[in-house]
Amino acid sequence: MNFNFKTNEKGNLSIGGADALELVKEYGTPLYVVDEERIRNNYKRLYNTFSSKYANFKIYYACKANTNLSVMKILKDEGSSIDAVSPGEIYIALLVGFKPEKILYTGNNVTNEELEFALSSGVRINLDSLSQLEKLSKLPDTDGKEISFRINPKVGAGHHDHCITGGDLSKFGIMEEEAVHAYQKAVDLGFNPVGIHTHIGSGILDPEPFKLAVHTLMDVAGRVYREAGVEFEFIDFGGGIGIPYEPHESILNLEMFSQEIIDLLKEKLYEYNMGNPAMYLEPGRYIVGDASYLLTRINTIKQSYRKFAGVDAGFNTLLRPTMYDSYHHIVLASKPNAKPTQKIDIAGNICESGDLFARDRPIPDIEEGNLLAILNAGAYGFSMSSQYNSRPRAAEILVHKGRSEVIREREAFADLLSKQNMPERLLK
Repeated sequence: MNFNFKTNEKGNLSIGGADALELVKEYGTPLYVVDEERIRNNYKRLYNTFSSKYANFKIYYACKANTNLSVMKILKDEGSSIDAVSPGEIYIALLVGFKPEKILYTGNNVTNEELEFALSSGVRINLDSLSQLEKLSKLPDTDGKEISFRINPKVGAGHHDHCITGGDLSKFGIMEEEAVHAYQKAVDLGFNPVGIHTHIGSGILDPEPFKLAVHTLMDVAGRVYREAGVEFEFIDFGGGIGIPYEPHESILNLEMFSQEIIDLLKEKLYEYNMGNPAMYLEPGRYIVGDASYLLTRINTIKQSYRKFAGVDAGFNTLLRPTMYDSYHHIVLASKPNAKPTQKIDIAGNICESGDLFARDRPIPDIEEGNLLAILNAGAYGFSMSSQYNSRPRAAEILVHKGRSEVIREREAFADLLSKQNMPERLLK
């Protein structure tokens, strides 16, 4: 696909009806700008497409992508449930107002304390191992507790090796050969297994691996139903639906994808006579990824052995290019549709050689002081940011119909010292 950018009468990039250049005049840089309408539209598009073909369908937003309170409240208002992977995410979801029964907790390598927190919070627990099942069974008041299991179906996919969460190299889930034993053991321990879950990876634009995972999981579910007598209330196919990051990438054909997945689901439900359980999906990136921009100022144009444009953001602000070698499209905010005139490296301000947003990136004429907009920063942008190099974290603002509001204050130097203490003996 080709990225087309909305501009205003000045020719500047428009985000949710707000002028990007005016936003940084008010809030500074680096700055995350979140488009509320885009989040709502993404959610509705996904929900309406699937629910029109399978009425008993629910979205569990994978909030690890972005746990900002305002983002989560927007999705709560749209009717979403929550996929949580830590006690902290459970805490935030409950604070926003999600009911415990609308939160599914899928931890991995969890402690007893984490299980106790999830249990006391009343959320549903999706177990990642037989070890977790044993730990949970030793806690009080677990008789009749509704649980599910995460199954690793030997299928993996994703935009980077670190994003593949299924297959024989993955740390996640229970082997499919163990599934019947796991569910039978859960029943014997007094639990009430109500669901089955898988997640094979993140950033998937090719539907074939996803379809293979659905096929495998449904066969596992069928065996569990027949051999352990478990009747499923829900079948959760996880998340991983990608978004186009590069201009040549094509958006997933959601209509065709949903039809193929649901046809396969119905076929397997009929084959195993499993009734009409709810179908869950756990999108994160698909809902919030393209709803945010990272605005950053060029502070240095440097001709060294290569030509660099240095900006006032770094991998402490957006880690994905360094961690995953991920592509994020970058435009000049004052001329977002301008044609490239040069290739240049766009470098961050962190004292690390790997702090690069792009190598040999085609870019139009630029100069120091120009504003760049880095696209698709809504998923794993702020949530993976840090205070590395003792740099305070960036602000987040929400735009809606041209109006902007601060939804996370920019950190100050004092925030770098939060929770630190110096022993009195060192003060002498």
